[in-house]
Formats: sequence, C-alpha cells, structure tokens
Amino acid sequence: MKNKIFDSLKYGLDSRRAWWYAATSRTKARFARTLLGGFWLGLSNLLSVGALGAVYGVVFKVEDINAYIVYLGIGLVSWNSLSSAISTAPNLFEQNKEQILNTSINHIFYTLEEWAFQTQTFLQSFILVIIGLSFFQPSLLINIFTVGILPLINFLFFMYWVPLVVSTLGLKYKDLYQLIPVVLQLMFLLSPILYKKETLGNLSITADLNPVFQAINFLRESLITGNLSFIKLLLMTIVNIIGLIFSMYMLKRVKKQLPFLV
Repeated sequence: MKNKIFDSLKYGLDSRRAWWYAATSRTKARFARTLLGGFWLGLSNLLSVGALGAVYGVVFKVEDINAYIVYLGIGLVSWNSLSSAISTAPNLFEQNKEQILNTSINHIFYTLEEWAFQTQTFLQSFILVIIGLSFFQPSLLINIFTVGILPLINFLFFMYWVPLVVSTLGLKYKDLYQLIPVVLQLMFLLSPILYKKETLGNLSITADLNPVFQAINFLRESLITGNLSFIKLLLMTIVNIIGLIFSMYMLKRVKKQLPFLV
C-alpha cells in the first residue's frame, strides 16, 4: 500500500502541468467575457468584509474597528475558500464520471485538478483582500512574504486533504450531499471567524478543538501579529502529513470500486 501511495504522489507530481492547466482553463472560462475577470473574486470578498465589518463592528461594540476589519477580512476570505472546497467535494468524482469510466487517468488527477482550481480561486481573492486590508495595517504586505509563507503552505495542504477525505466518503455515503452544507453552516457559526475567540468564554475550548478554525487562525495570527509560532507550525505540519497519508490511503482503497460508485 505504501508503494501505491508513493506511485500516486509521483503521478500527481509528474502530471502537474496537465492538472494545473486544466484548472486554469476552468478559472478563465468562469469569468469569460466579463470586464473585471478574476478581480470579481477579490472584489466580492472586499465588499463582504466592508459590509460585515461595519455591521458587526457595531453589534460587537468593537473599540478598534481597523484591527477588527483586518481580523475579519483574513478570516472570511480563508473560510470562504475552504468551505467552498469542502462543499463541492462530495460529488467530485461524479462530476468526472465520463473520464473515470472511459480513460485510464489516475484518479488522483481529478483531486489535484480540483485543488488547483480552488487554490487559484483562493489566491485571486486572498491577494486582493490583503492589498485592500493593507490600508488598515500596512505590515500585512511584509508579513505575507516573511512569516506568512509557511502558514499559507500549510493552509493549502489542509485545503487538499480534507476535501479529498470528504469526496472519498461521498462515494459510499450519499447523505454527505445533504449533511456537508449543514455541518459547514454550524461550523461557521461556532468558529471565531466573525468574532474573537475570547468572547466564547468557557466555550473557547470548542475553538481549540476545531481543526478548520485552527488552520485558518494559524494563518491569520501570523499575518496580523508578524510572529510565527513554531509549536503551532510543527503541529499543523504533522496534522497535514498524517491527513495527506490518510486521505491517499482512502483513495487507494476505493480505486477498484470507483467506476461502480460514480
């Protein structure tokens, strides 16, 4: 099994140009014939941050509105991308049913192509949002190229293996189509994305045990504070390595059954 997982990873690496190009084509087609193209992604996020920052800044009686908008903006753009990757995961293989049934392409290709599409979408939003938020905190532009690189890489790894686990489970458990949106909605409300973790009081342990929030908050804290916690970096890296191996193991387990499950 170890050799098979290694072979899949090697195939994914060797075919990187193909699945990245396929994802780029999807991204271009998505905004074909629009005036602003991919800028709509960042613009829509900036408008959401501005509207939510103005409203929730009053609701939560925020003292430093500039700091809150930066906190909210990074959290929201990260959450939107991660939740989008997870919510589309259950029917990933069904979307590629014709190719799976009629070609011999390694199944990891479809997962990497989807990840590349989600990554390109995320980066287009993230870069524009960071530029917009730099008017409130100029150090963000420096932090993203210094302490923010490793948390960003960890976040992108997290955005690969979690949807892969969901998509593999979705092959056998069709209820996930209905369950995932509900779980994501509840997770969003329970995660300190719009509000500070401290406001949860004794319930703050729910945030500590929430892996999705931890992945987002590690990136957010690094960018805002300009400090990199090596303990959190080590923990996130270990979680991502274990998660990547586990997700690849699950994919290999269903490989032979995949044509009958899509």
